[in-house]
Amino acid sequence: MNTWQPSVSVVVPVYNGEETIAECLDSLLALRYPEDRLELLVVDNGSRDSTAAVLERYDGRIVRLSESTRGPAAARNAGLRAARGEVVAFTDADCRVDPDWLTAIVAPLGDQGVGIAGGTIRAIPPANEVERFGEAIHDHRQAIEVFDPPYAITMNWASRRAVLEELHGFDEGFRRGEDVDLSYRMIQAGYTLAFAPAAVIYHRHEENLAGLFREGFQHGFYGVSALKRHEQFVQGLGHSRMDWQGYVKIGAEVLDWVRDRDRGRSRCDAVFNSGKKAGKLAGSLRFGYLTI
Repeated sequence: MNTWQPSVSVVVPVYNGEETIAECLDSLLALRYPEDRLELLVVDNGSRDSTAAVLERYDGRIVRLSESTRGPAAARNAGLRAARGEVVAFTDADCRVDPDWLTAIVAPLGDQGVGIAGGTIRAIPPANEVERFGEAIHDHRQAIEVFDPPYAITMNWASRRAVLEELHGFDEGFRRGEDVDLSYRMIQAGYTLAFAPAAVIYHRHEENLAGLFREGFQHGFYGVSALKRHEQFVQGLGHSRMDWQGYVKIGAEVLDWVRDRDRGRSRCDAVFNSGKKAGKLAGSLRFGYLTI
């Protein structure tokens, strides 16, 4: 049984989260973790809805911060700068954490060679077909233990504060994919990533096919910039860059889905991957880089 209970700062970035932030904070306040070792920081990233009014109800129980620079990387860095805990954990405003989430996610960090611990990401029940497919998109075990190079997802992430500060936090030049970038930098600095299956959070996945296509597009589009930044590292692992013929093939596959020829894939898989391929093509044109 793990007995290591470091002081922890949990950072939650929020932008226009009036509909979800209360459920997130209520779950964090119900954590089975020593109160004298726990700090909850919420970073409002310029919300224009009633988020501020919701957060006021939690005065005295959370630390409220504001960050004018837009983007989750900037918001998380603001939380990191204010954090006092030995460990900093991150989740998102549209997530709900299990009561034992924090105990489970800090456990791997008892090994100082571990740079990031990431836990299980599930759909908030009851979930429809599209939302359940979101669990495959956010399969943290696969991302950490199977992919090469591995990466962690910030909605369920913990690191020692000293390590995050050593690597200067998240790169605010990324509007998305900042978690992939920091994961790759973590590995190159000599740290490992660890999967903590008992560290469970529940996330509001996309609930319809249009949202799933959009999410796939964003994954593909912003993934290009991370790969471009870490070209030498990724190619050093034996991966090669795609040539233009590969993108002609991608374009044909996107058209195949539009014509309802999904080649036996589930409709969720077909929609998400078509969006991702289209995003890769658009990202390659935008960032001037052909991905692997």
